[in-house]
Amino acid sequence: MKFLIVLALAVAVTAFPESELVHRSRVMPVVSDEIEGRITNGNKASVGQFPYQVGLSLKVSALSSAWCGGSLISSTWVLTAAHCTDGIQSVTVYLGATVRTSPEVSHTVASSNIIIHSGWNSNTLKNDISLIKIPAVAFSSKIQVAKLPAIASSYSTYAGSTVVASGWGRTSDSASSVASDLMYVDLTVITNSVCASTYGSSIVTSSNICVSTPNGKSTCNGDSGGPLVLKDNSVQVGLTSFGAAAGCEKGYPAAFTRVTSYLDWIKSNTGVSY
Repeated sequence: MKFLIVLALAVAVTAFPESELVHRSRVMPVVSDEIEGRITNGNKASVGQFPYQVGLSLKVSALSSAWCGGSLISSTWVLTAAHCTDGIQSVTVYLGATVRTSPEVSHTVASSNIIIHSGWNSNTLKNDISLIKIPAVAFSSKIQVAKLPAIASSYSTYAGSTVVASGWGRTSDSASSVASDLMYVDLTVITNSVCASTYGSSIVTSSNICVSTPNGKSTCNGDSGGPLVLKDNSVQVGLTSFGAAAGCEKGYPAAFTRVTSYLDWIKSNTGVSY
């Protein structure tokens, strides 16, 4: 499975001359020929600062592996992006880690424990969301669930809100691998119409939420599937999906799967709701 998705965005040629989108690939997707994701120009997280953050080591084949992020939404369920789990053989879930390779708990589960949204489309990037069932974990100061939005808030756009993205993705466009330490960055939600002026309205839909990326601050390769939460209450409103293939530090908007669009789907598959 490709980690980056290449899209020729004819409708956005003027606004986006590179005319490429990339999933913040499983190392996060972008609009391009591969999917990628990470935190660029962010800050190092302290121990226990993001107890809901999950790391995913993905076995793609006998000789190939990749990395994504996710969030713990119950003692037995992890939320992540479909482009991370599509086509993999198994996944090792890291919980309670700040240093990427030093989790408090880890579980390896087969692809049969993964639920990918039935409407996931790797060509259009639609419905980029999936779930992973894991053995029940015990909560601690380093392992907690991410609170999801209340179903009553499904129509909130969050435009103008300050949000926090976190992950172990690459920390610059020039980095050759994902980060060792968990990183985070504060960002601001923009309207979907502003985001669509870059990527096109056929790509940016109501099931996406976008942020501006000033001063090279953004998600990047390896951050894919990781959480985007409101800064004031840590409610998860997005999960890292795609960005510009031109680079994570180029100032183009970063796009996320909008969690409020999938609250019913999450509830029907996991029983989790607020």
